[in-house]
Amino acid sequence: MIRQEGNKLYRRLDKELLCIEPWGKNSFRVRATQRYEFLKEDETSALLLQDDCEVKIYESGTDTVIENGKLRCELTRTGKLRFLNQDGRLLLEEYERIRGMSEEGRKEFNSALEIVPRTFEPHIGTDNYRLTVRFESIEGEKLYGMGQYQQPYLDVKGCTLELAHRNSQASVPFALSSNGYGFLWNNPAIGSVTFGKNVTEWISKSTKQMDYWITAGDTPAEIEEAYANATGKVPMMPEYGLGFWQCKLRYQTQEELLEVAREYHRRGLKVDVIVADFFHWPAEGDWKFDKDYWPDPAAMVRELKEMGMELMVSIWPTVDAGSENYEEMAELGYLTRSEFGKRLGQLGDACIIDVTNPGGRAYVWDKIKKNYYENGIRIFWLDEAEPEFTGYEYEQYRYLRGADLEVGNIYPKEYARMAYEGMEAEGQQNIVNLLRCAWAGSQRYGALVWSGDIDSSFRSLRNQLTAGLNMGLAGIPWWTTDIGGFHGGNIHDPKFHEILVRWFEFGTFCPVMRLHGFREPFKQPLGTTGGGKMNSGAENEVWSYGEEVYEICKKYMELRETLRPYVRGLMKEAHEKGTPVMRPLFYDFPDDPKTWEIEDQYMFGSDILVAPILYADERERTLYLPKGSWKHLFTGEVYEGGTTVTVAAPLDQLPVFERR
Repeated sequence: MIRQEGNKLYRRLDKELLCIEPWGKNSFRVRATQRYEFLKEDETSALLLQDDCEVKIYESGTDTVIENGKLRCELTRTGKLRFLNQDGRLLLEEYERIRGMSEEGRKEFNSALEIVPRTFEPHIGTDNYRLTVRFESIEGEKLYGMGQYQQPYLDVKGCTLELAHRNSQASVPFALSSNGYGFLWNNPAIGSVTFGKNVTEWISKSTKQMDYWITAGDTPAEIEEAYANATGKVPMMPEYGLGFWQCKLRYQTQEELLEVAREYHRRGLKVDVIVADFFHWPAEGDWKFDKDYWPDPAAMVRELKEMGMELMVSIWPTVDAGSENYEEMAELGYLTRSEFGKRLGQLGDACIIDVTNPGGRAYVWDKIKKNYYENGIRIFWLDEAEPEFTGYEYEQYRYLRGADLEVGNIYPKEYARMAYEGMEAEGQQNIVNLLRCAWAGSQRYGALVWSGDIDSSFRSLRNQLTAGLNMGLAGIPWWTTDIGGFHGGNIHDPKFHEILVRWFEFGTFCPVMRLHGFREPFKQPLGTTGGGKMNSGAENEVWSYGEEVYEICKKYMELRETLRPYVRGLMKEAHEKGTPVMRPLFYDFPDDPKTWEIEDQYMFGSDILVAPILYADERERTLYLPKGSWKHLFTGEVYEGGTTVTVAAPLDQLPVFERR
């Protein structure tokens, strides 16, 4: 039975209830369930409520049609859905192979396979299902976005992706299609997606309903802006987010951090943010400085501010059994539960806070406020945001909102929300916090995502380029990476010097420019208790790698400063429209077919084209310039676009071009 209620279209057939409704301009939200009703709107959805849209609902042959601006959905007699644009061009259709489908004048299948578009396999004795949703594969289609995966593929067509978070992997399930649509899998369950040659298949391992959102647009920018309207936009980036951030694992004392800051200041090198990394605390879950090593945080913050620097401190969601807060949090139910056995051991000897619990979020923020915020700290590094359960046994953990299998992917969004709402309540505006993971909607809570604990290699650098571009297209415009990589860089190794320099040049043209890493040779712990029992990496300041590297890093730090007004404009565009700060060439040149083929160049805003150096010993670079006039940022040479050029790339010179 098909019925219309207001601007929504419902279909009930036996066990399945289907709903198609407008959700923003040129967009639909589509839900289906085999329960008696849909879930009430709750915090597991990435979507924001939208104003009502005028739609047209009518019959066309045996189909029921609902139109919303540029997007039309056809509901066939069998329940299959097709989506078309305003010109009647097919954008996406569900995959169905059943008997009796052929109709005169329509190319359909008549198949004995009995494969339906939406399959709900029940978990016996519960109202949860293993859900599989299938779509036809579109020949020649390219797909982008989906978050951050450690692989070199910008176009994810042909890929199978895990819909789950890991250290250096962020599942943000929004795909931008070259066929003219955007698709959000609005389901935080653990699962997978295969963008196969023969079929596209989305799987959620445990869920109560299907929920996805689709939009149509004439350009990638139009699609991205509709997605940002549906899921939220970043705040305006504060001024201290525009320049250079200094970080390492780990400054062991207050005085060590201050001396590094003073040296940058003495050298006249502008640093916006300097970071106190993890284990500055007495125990995990104390959320305060160990006074043996950090005796006067308020004085430290004041001195840094006098030098024009903000202090960012690392916050972990882990609570050790020895923490002063463990017993109370356990009693209040603020810790993630294990389905079987003891909760301790989720990560070493610590367990994880349950950020899906509003009480848990408020409790932890209260500690952060008292011990950090009231000392003048206004930016936080929310580490372990996946969270990093040992072995990622998703079947083993449960939150207030449900089992990890069902809702686990919302964890980084709720973690960002914890700090954002606490800071907002204090009257702070333009909030940014650094996280190691994100889900759809994280951006509206000021999430700046970095690409995790990746290794120090050119192979890893190549992966970061595609990760950053696809994160931007997945709706997370604030993104950064550990310049030089995190693991494996020896500060005395000339081969690592080359990696660091090329990464530093690339980092200059990332949304946030941040130097970090666990450098070798390692330093021994300072003590056996509290914040002293953790070791540290070697020096990781721009002068730590010799004079040649220092001069190149200094050059690019100063370049980033000259770009500050330009970067500020890009951040304003991201805040107002959801525009990625770094994006593939096709975003700005969608009518140029060549730009859809290029995966090793990108635009930093609409006026700067970057061709990073991604291989060792590479001293020239062949690249494509779209139509227009382009000036080499360093040589001043002017090139006419619409052609491929080869330019020199000495160690201190990244191929970067300004649009004239």
